[in-house]
Amino acid sequence: MVSTNLYDHSPSKNALPDETFVILVDERDNEIGIMEKMEAHRKALLHRAVSVFIVNSQGDWILQRRAFSKYHSNGLWTNTCCSHPNPGESSLEAANRRLTEEMGIDCPLKEIFTFIYKEPLDNELTEHELDHVFVGISDEFPKLNKDEVMECKILSYSEISKDMISSPDLYTVWFRKLFVRVGKYVSDNC
Repeated sequence: MVSTNLYDHSPSKNALPDETFVILVDERDNEIGIMEKMEAHRKALLHRAVSVFIVNSQGDWILQRRAFSKYHSNGLWTNTCCSHPNPGESSLEAANRRLTEEMGIDCPLKEIFTFIYKEPLDNELTEHELDHVFVGISDEFPKLNKDEVMECKILSYSEISKDMISSPDLYTVWFRKLFVRVGKYVSDNC
């Protein structure tokens, strides 16, 4: 796999056109370089990510079930969408881009907090992310990109909470970490 020097912010001249790069960061979210996405996950290097949570005007949450073709956490339920900003792209731009690409939703987003987590995943990968968390309100019904999303469901906070208690392994690790904190924000502000 192709990687770059931690202080070089441009992809290697030998990079393949279909390779995706992530932004490596320190614990204060300062960029320190870029690396091919799979390599960063194999090496468990801290990189920037975004997680988007959309609720409708009744306060119900829009969740997606990740496609089986995803490179990790495939088939699991999670927040409305998530991704990594491309080099040169802001976290908000990445959140808006992926919300449209994965779910066909376009709505204003607000960043509510960031957090860092490190968790082993399947396929000998590790998620080590500084995650920018966004919330939006939309009554648009999702138009799913089937390459990314198997299905979606729209549920209340209490319905999700009950399901997560009975079947936590059906949800992504980051969703389980974020659920209560985002739920408090939604309850207080949306």
